Amino acid sequence: MSTAFRKASLIFGFALLCASSYGQQFSANPKLLNGSWNAHWITCPGVPAKAYGVYHFRKSFDLNADISKFIIHVSADNRYILYVNGTEVGRGPARSSTYNWNFGTFDIASNLHKGKNVIAAWVWNMGEYAPVAQISAQTGFLLQGDSKIEEVANTDRTWKVLHDTAYSPCATNMGAILHSYFVVGPGDEVRAKDFPWGWELPSYNDSNWPNAENVGTPVVTAGYGSDNIWTLAPREIPQMEQEIQRMAIIRKDVSGADSKLTKNEDSYFLQGGHPITIPANTTKTILVDQSYETVGYPVLKVSGGNDSKVTLTYAEALFDEKGDKGNRNVTEGKTMKGFYDIFYPDGGSNRSFSPLWIRTWRYLQLDITTGNQPLVLEDLYGIFTGYPFEQKATFVSNDKSLEDIWKVGWRTARLCAGETYFDCPYYEQLQYEGDTRIQSLISLYNTGDDRLMRKAINDFYLSRVPEGLTQGRFPSSRLQVIPPFSLFWVSMLHDYWMLRGDDAFLQKYLDAANLVLKCYEQHIDSSKGILGPMKWWSFVDWNDAFPGGTPPGAMDGNSSIITLQFVYTLRQAAQLFDYFGKKEMSKHYIMLANALAKKTYGDCFDKKKMEMADTPEKSSYSQHAGIMAILAEAIPSSEEQTVMKNILYDSTLSQATFYYRFYLTRAMVKAGMANLYYSQLKPWRDMLKNGLTTFAEKPDPTRSDCHAWSASPIYDFLATICGITPASPGFKTVKIAPAFGELTEIKGTMPVADGELSVMLTRKNKNISGEITLPKNLSGTLKWNGKTMALHAGNQKVAL
Repeated sequence: MSTAFRKASLIFGFALLCASSYGQQFSANPKLLNGSWNAHWITCPGVPAKAYGVYHFRKSFDLNADISKFIIHVSADNRYILYVNGTEVGRGPARSSTYNWNFGTFDIASNLHKGKNVIAAWVWNMGEYAPVAQISAQTGFLLQGDSKIEEVANTDRTWKVLHDTAYSPCATNMGAILHSYFVVGPGDEVRAKDFPWGWELPSYNDSNWPNAENVGTPVVTAGYGSDNIWTLAPREIPQMEQEIQRMAIIRKDVSGADSKLTKNEDSYFLQGGHPITIPANTTKTILVDQSYETVGYPVLKVSGGNDSKVTLTYAEALFDEKGDKGNRNVTEGKTMKGFYDIFYPDGGSNRSFSPLWIRTWRYLQLDITTGNQPLVLEDLYGIFTGYPFEQKATFVSNDKSLEDIWKVGWRTARLCAGETYFDCPYYEQLQYEGDTRIQSLISLYNTGDDRLMRKAINDFYLSRVPEGLTQGRFPSSRLQVIPPFSLFWVSMLHDYWMLRGDDAFLQKYLDAANLVLKCYEQHIDSSKGILGPMKWWSFVDWNDAFPGGTPPGAMDGNSSIITLQFVYTLRQAAQLFDYFGKKEMSKHYIMLANALAKKTYGDCFDKKKMEMADTPEKSSYSQHAGIMAILAEAIPSSEEQTVMKNILYDSTLSQATFYYRFYLTRAMVKAGMANLYYSQLKPWRDMLKNGLTTFAEKPDPTRSDCHAWSASPIYDFLATICGITPASPGFKTVKIAPAFGELTEIKGTMPVADGELSVMLTRKNKNISGEITLPKNLSGTLKWNGKTMALHAGNQKVAL
């Protein structure tokens, strides 16, 4: 059987798959995971191995009969799109490192037939322009048959290859244009006259193409080889979902009265099947509003228009004359500024342009200049793509406005998840531990799918630097170490342990977690008993009072925030080590946590203010210091609620942004004040009022309008309002401690092992009642106002 992909339309000469399900996963022949492969890495002769380039590879072969199984394993550097007899069957490889270079596995039997067959691969290397998230060695393509039968397709010098000169990079200076950190790779500038149309089809004549050249390196899997360029590992995540998305409305046609669209054209063009003709020798600008932010492949289909130029520019929002975004729904008085592609039609019919890599947009602008031939815009739409998460969780309440936060939070989370988790899809597409910890919890609570979390845990494990810390983001071609994010990686292990269990998976990472903690322990200032200076970038939050996101004391020593985060992580790690039989290590870290907590409280806590200072000098105070003090159990329990109230209501404290409000909520829960969570949703309500359709990186002015760490409400609606949390490792038991706030009715469901957990509760004055359903093998407790009720598997009426 082949992977379960539905065919969409021909996109720039290739068939773009459109899958709404995971697609089938196949395992490699065990022999291929132990040693070298028969296939060779191949490349294009006569081109620089590490330079920018786009290439087409083809292999023709005959089959004597129809077959029921034909499994192949495929990889490339940087990326590939794979076709069999003209049909796209997959993309990859999943982003990783050369030590752990992923290969995908496909059964292509249903795409083959008796007689001549063609396997084709579109391969590109972005070279010096590659996204920072893209690690690379050199241009290469690899295909290995699973057994003797499939080895007829193995890559070697019998494959044909063409260097595609239609492509060149553009939009390579977007960081300077947007005055922001922008590292997602280049735009595509494509000249249709130079493209080999139909190259992936069996009927295409490739007799003039040169033969591929073998790369002089053995093909090996992890643990083998003596001179490796890529060390292969099986892809552990599914193919990305792809689904056609129509665009909503044309907001502006600013080309002048003589070429305005008619009302019907304006209305129908974006629905498909209603072409627009742009006259010869015309300049035209059309601004399209998707109506919500999305990620995917825009598709522009045109006919005619020889010597025309079409620039497609993508933006999350438009900018006013001051450079501000303002309300995202407003277009008047604003201009487009953003990432772009350029397409030059060749006069042919039904030519389609779609970029090689994903784009992010709410607004898409077409700037069109025609030559001596009219250009017909046949169609314009998008193909959404992302990790194929399926939201199984639900949440409703008597406050209907929470449904919008739930919906937008889920969209934010989805746009920030592909082959890795992304911090943001427009500017970086990088996987950071600080973001990823929150994203992983969202994924587990909403979908039950832990595969991307497992990949992330392993990615960061492979990123470690000699000090023992993980890199702050990975995969990444540039080194960046964020010590507090290494602590959040350890917290991710604790999260996985509590929510999923899987001891065999976790044990691999315990020694690495210990090295992170040892690195921190070595930086304790022995004269003061709290952390001294930390190297690298000790980012905490994009708080305006923290230069570059770094709090007082992070660089020169004695930061209470980072010391207390270390304590918080030590307590989590001690639980892990104790569970896995590392009793002495656990005992040591508990003692260390207690000592650091006591000293930090003594040196940094202001008894008069009842607030935690950022450093022993007590010259600045932040919500962050108090938050971590509560989470680290550095505040006596009798003082926690007083401290928490000051954190929430003392406006002189430097404030947590959307990211760190995740930990603000954890502190409220820890202090027994979870009921206040509902009243703390104003920042998310304000974003919706301001026209955002995803949640932003930080309060305006913000760079990114879609940032994963701000989607935390879709975790907290379940974990805090419904109060659903694991009570023991592996979610073997559950604690349900609802926090209604001003709500009177809540209903939530979430996937857990063996089924679905549901909570349906009504609050009347100080009492609650309703129904709770637990799947088989799950028991727990319901807690409310100091009262506890035992819960068993199955449906039960509850009242407290």
